[in-house]
Amino acid sequence: MVYFLVFIHIVVCLFLIGVVLLQQGKSADLAGAFGGQGSQTAFGPRGAANLLTKLTTYAAILFMLLSIALTILLSRASGDHSVLSGTPTTQSAPKK
Repeated sequence: MVYFLVFIHIVVCLFLIGVVLLQQGKSADLAGAFGGQGSQTAFGPRGAANLLTKLTTYAAILFMLLSIALTILLSRASGDHSVLSGTPTTQSAPKK
């Protein structure tokens, strides 16, 4: 089960990287190159979300859910819950 989730996680990571790299930047038009206020300014008007933005959102949500699921599965699979659980402890009595 863990190997399957890791495989799906890697596929989602690569898909998310590809979708983000395919998107157009906020100031990619000609007016943005010269400092003009184009239609896609940082705090200006926004158009409807296109397919790439929706795919990015869904891929990011799936990435986060898979990360949480893998963290929970791997923490339950390992018996040690502490970094110091394998080290021997020595107790000494306080000096009187």
